Order: sequence, then structure tokens, then C-alpha cells
Amino acid sequence: MIKAVLHFLFRIILLSMFSASLAFAGQTLSIAAAADLAPCIEELNHAFVKQAGAVDIKTSIGSSGNFFAQIKNGAPFEVFLSADLRYPTELARAGYADADSLTLYAHGQLVMWTKNSAIDVSQGLRLLTDPRIKRIAIANPEFAPYGRAAKAALEKAGIWEQLVPKIVFGENIAQTTQFAQSGNADIGFISGAHAASSKGGRSWQVPAEYYPLIEQAAVVTAKGHANPLARRYVAFLRSDAARAVFAKHGFSLQGVSR
Repeated sequence: MIKAVLHFLFRIILLSMFSASLAFAGQTLSIAAAADLAPCIEELNHAFVKQAGAVDIKTSIGSSGNFFAQIKNGAPFEVFLSADLRYPTELARAGYADADSLTLYAHGQLVMWTKNSAIDVSQGLRLLTDPRIKRIAIANPEFAPYGRAAKAALEKAGIWEQLVPKIVFGENIAQTTQFAQSGNADIGFISGAHAASSKGGRSWQVPAEYYPLIEQAAVVTAKGHANPLARRYVAFLRSDAARAVFAKHGFSLQGVSR
């Protein structure tokens, strides 16, 4: 009799452990994050897990434009953190994302950066016409918001056409930063977040009036509609904890409501 009871209790314990493991396995979230979030996404995810409990967050980093195309083609991302408000907005309009989840979470800042201590970036954009500057890295304007911002700034300064032969394009802002950090480019137009996380080097923040506002926004995709964690993550981006991470890593929160 005692053996039977112990056997029964043992089976109950195993079943409970199995059920718990299934419940934990179900706490997953797939995120597509713009490349300018690379310096802070792990810290951001960690802050979310502290609030939400055990969650297995799978994060992919890349250009906002590429993620936009992938999500339209059925990529299994549940949350999209874009460096350009336009992409999640268009996804929502086309039915690939929940329009009511669209959330502005920060503004990106464009920085001119170099690892070469002999280059005085405080001279601003006029420095770029100096013949000693051979290569200038910017993100591909076709896909990357920071690339469009850099091009807009150079056009406003009236030097874009003159500089085209010097320009090397990164697939996204992370690769553009690598070009500048490795010395493969004399100067790179990178995000404030990447500049803040780069050791050494010299930076100059491009005046905001030289390029369109870099509005960073998140949205729950159609794939994430059934996962409550997706909506919870997007809501978390407006929390004090998330805003502290963004501010720490060089994003602007001016005009971004809680």
C-alpha cells in the first residue's frame, strides 16, 4: 500500500515537473531589432525579463529595411523594433502588424565618428572635403534610416555629389561602425548609441536640423498577435526602466511620451 502511494506521488511530481517545463518552454519571444540597438538590446531584454519573469528572448539584429521585407515575406518575428517609424507603420497598414500596438520609443542621433586622433571632427561637415579624408562610411540609404539621415545631411551641406567617390556603404549602421572602427574608413556616420559604446575615437554630433527626425518605433507583428509577451514587450519600451537604457546609450527621448 505504501509503495503504491509513493509510486503515485512520484508520478504526480514527474507530471508537475513536465508541466512546468512545458510552461517555461512556452515563454519565448522572437524580436527583430534595428542595428542601432545592438549596443543596448541585451540590457533592454534583461530589464524586461526582470519584470516579466523567465522568458527566452531570441533577438536578430539587422537593418530596418531588410527586416521590413522579411516580415512581409512571412519571417517569424513577433516584435519589430525599427529605426524608422515608416516601416512598422507600413506593415500595420498592410495587415502584417497590429496598428494599435505601434509605439514610438526613442529618437536616434546621427554622429560623425573617427578612430584617428589626428582628425579633428569638431570642424563638422566641411572637414569631409579635405583631400586627406579618403573614405567615408555611411549605412546604405536604401535600407538604413541612418544612411538616409547621413545622405540628407550631406545634401543639405551641399557636398553630397562631391563626396560620392569617397563613400563606402555599410549594409546597416552596425557594419558602418565596423568600417570606422577598423580604419577601413577615415570617418563614419554612425548612431549615437554606437558612438557611446565605441572605445576611444572622436565624435561630433550632427545638428538635428541637418536631417529628418529618426523616429524609432516598435510594433507587434501578425505572427506575434497570439503571444501576449509581444504586446507586453512593446508596452515595456515606454517604461522608466527601458527609457533609462535608451538614455544611457545615446538615444533622445525628447518628445517621446511614456
